[in-house]
Parts: sequence; structure tokens; C-alpha cells
Amino acid sequence: MSPLGPGRSTGAQMLKEIQIRRVQRSEEARFQDLMQAQHYLGALPKIGETLWYVATWCQEWVALLSFSAAALKCAARDRWIGWSYRQQYARLHLLANNTRYCILEPWRRPNLATRVLGLCERRLVQDWSEAFGHPIVLLETFVDPQRHRGTLYQAANWLYVGDSRGYRRRTGGYSPRVHSPKKIFLRGLHPQARALLCQAHLAAPYVAGEPKLMLTAAQMQALPDFFRDIPDPRRGQGRRHPLHVVLSIAAAAILCGARGYRHIAEWAADLSPEARRRFRCRLERGRCSVPSYQVIRDVIMRVDPQHLDRALQRWSAQFGAQDSSLALDGKTMRNATDEEGAQVHIMSAIGHETGHCYAQKKSACSP
Repeated sequence: MSPLGPGRSTGAQMLKEIQIRRVQRSEEARFQDLMQAQHYLGALPKIGETLWYVATWCQEWVALLSFSAAALKCAARDRWIGWSYRQQYARLHLLANNTRYCILEPWRRPNLATRVLGLCERRLVQDWSEAFGHPIVLLETFVDPQRHRGTLYQAANWLYVGDSRGYRRRTGGYSPRVHSPKKIFLRGLHPQARALLCQAHLAAPYVAGEPKLMLTAAQMQALPDFFRDIPDPRRGQGRRHPLHVVLSIAAAAILCGARGYRHIAEWAADLSPEARRRFRCRLERGRCSVPSYQVIRDVIMRVDPQHLDRALQRWSAQFGAQDSSLALDGKTMRNATDEEGAQVHIMSAIGHETGHCYAQKKSACSP
């Protein structure tokens, strides 16, 4: 049968009849088979937050689209947004990457690609919220200039913001050599996407989870030095990992959002070889090893909490200077009054980027 079908009109009428929907679980195998066969990059598995779409015309599959979590780092994109290092890490969930777009072979028609992409953009925010509990405000995609010029995205009002550096992410870091740089296109799904992503504070429903830090390489390298003078409560026999290494990894994991001993151990096990070297992990058989769950739990339970607190305060004082702005937060202490019956109030100055408390003042006023 012809792709247009018997008795069907062409052109504008066909474009009006195009529909787009999410791929059902029973259709995922067919989706992957077609993507593998017809997209030059092949199929891509679902990793993290991912939505698959299919465009149809008279129940026939016309195009396939895949949207996944945004790239962790993209210099051109981050410059265009203008967000800080911490904002990038805490708000990356508000971006999505158009990782695959494939018009199936018999259905290539003028204006079809932009029509399908536009229909998908209109429903992505609601679909993402329903699937993952938060919306998205910005889309990104990477176009290989050796194969395409990005005409589709330009016609759909996506903005070209520059080229990638050409490094590919792989297990344990990035590739050592430059591959083909990609053209980077962005599309806002919110009328003030840039301003929203750079706000000092986000309101619901854009906030997801608790605020976290993302440590830089310099912070990782400096962290063990703050714990080096803490006495080691363990016996010397059988001690594989230095105390300052265990404590620095545990502190870094908590700063990045880990909760509990097991979560800290899982965070440590996922560290790349470069990160393990920055924390000065023990070298065993040519590979840096990290402390196990039992070691981390034993050290944290036995170390002097006062020594640990002072070390963390020194680290916070040094890197707290990175805050570009402060937030003033005031609270009235319930059921707390002074000798004259005045309620007690506490005013704090908190750094936006690090969450460090720079100053806190207690005052009282008459009820």
C-alpha cells in the first residue's frame, strides 16, 4: 500500500491528521527494532528519565522520537543559560535531551518533521510531570554536522548556541581524544526558561529532592587535608584505608546528597578513577580502591565527633567564599521567651551556592 493510503489527500491535509502519542510497553520492542534499523546511531536503551514517542497517520507509524535526561556538562549550553555550578547540578532535571529523532523511510514528506516535533513539544511538559513528578523547561539536542545541518531544528525555532568540544562520555570519565564536535540546539518550553533556571530559589513544582552540592576537582583534592590531623581510633593492624581518605569520601558523599552508610558506600563505589585519585584512595593492583560499607560505618561511628565537626567547619569556611549571594532567613522560636516575656527571634545569613551559615543573630521583642 502507498504511504499515503488509498483515497487520501496529500500535503497540508496529511499534516493535520498526524497524531503523536507515547510508546506503550507492548510496543517498545518494535520501537527499538525500527530505531536500530533506520537511525544512523541505532537504538538507545532507556536510561533514567526517558520518554519514547511515536507519530502516527491513520494508525501507521510515521516517526519515532526519544527524550532522555540532559547532558551532565555542555559548555555552550551552560554559558547560554548563565547558571552557576551548583544551580546546574541541582536543576539539570529541568532539562531534557532529544536523543533520537527518526522519520521512517516511507514517510519522508515536506514539513512533516517540524510538524511532528511541534506536536511533541506541546505535550512534553505534562507528560514529563506525570511520568517523573516534575516538569521540564528546556530541551537540548546535538547534531552531527558531518551528517546534518540542523535545518529541522532551525525551522522549528530551536536556537543554535554553539558546538560541543567533541569529547565523548564513557565509563570512568571522558574519551582522551576529540571526536566530531556536535552543533548544539536549545528550545525553551517555558517563556522565561533562562531566568527560571538562574533564580536564587525555585518554587514548586520545579524543585526536586533536597539541595545538594556537586564537588569540583579542586574541592575533592582539598577535602582530605582537612581530616589529616584527626586521630585514628582504629588499631594499626589490618588498616587498609587512611582515616582522612575515608572521612573525606564520606563527607563528599553527604554533601552530594547521600544519606546513610550504605548510600555513602554506593556513592564511593561509583567514583570514577580520576575522582578516586583526587581523594588519594589506596592503589591496589593498578587500581584505586575505595573503602567498603563496613569500613565507612566503623570509622564514622568511632571517630571523635568534635574533631570531625571542626574539620568540616574549616572546609566550609574556606569554600564558603564561593557564594555569590546571601539569603536572610528569620524565625520566631515558639514557646521561647526571655526573662521579660519577649519572644526570641533568630536571623541567619545563608549562602545560596553552598548553604553555609555565615552569621546568626538572636534577638527578642515584645509580644
